[in-house]
Amino acid sequence: MKSFHDLLINRRSTRNFTENEISPENVKTILETALLCPTSKNNRPWQFIVVEDKQMLQELSKCKDFGSKPIANCSLAVFVTADSNVDTWIEDASIAAFAMQLQAEDLGLGSCWIQIRNRFQSDMSSAEEFVQNLLEIPAEMRVLCAITLGEKNEVRKPMDPEKCIWEKMHIGKW
Repeated sequence: MKSFHDLLINRRSTRNFTENEISPENVKTILETALLCPTSKNNRPWQFIVVEDKQMLQELSKCKDFGSKPIANCSLAVFVTADSNVDTWIEDASIAAFAMQLQAEDLGLGSCWIQIRNRFQSDMSSAEEFVQNLLEIPAEMRVLCAITLGEKNEVRKPMDPEKCIWEKMHIGKW
């Protein structure tokens, strides 16, 4: 990318991926990006589960009725978890998750944030508990999201800065 601003304009959620695998170097770069992210008081409450097994990805895609299908066809998914005993776990995990998305875009790869926390299936069973059980995640670790990653199999238009809603920006006071 030419600049960080350009990266933000061009990063779009990718829900359709090719069957090609991501190179080990690119996977390492994306994962390292998450581990380099800042956290409150340098607590680093997050932990990440990388899933590449196609059968497991297929199972995990059933964690909720709507919005989790990209898990089934991505090259790999990174499940972002964090220690719920740390008061900033959501913020810290969110920073790492989005940083992985930006890094993927910078490498020419696609990604999509799949929300897990506070999401449910139609029978009101918890998407988070579903993922925790399948991936054997300890009870104190909460699952924020999955970041699906892969080679893009769709073309999306860049964001249009002309459509920024400047009325949402307040200077000095509301």
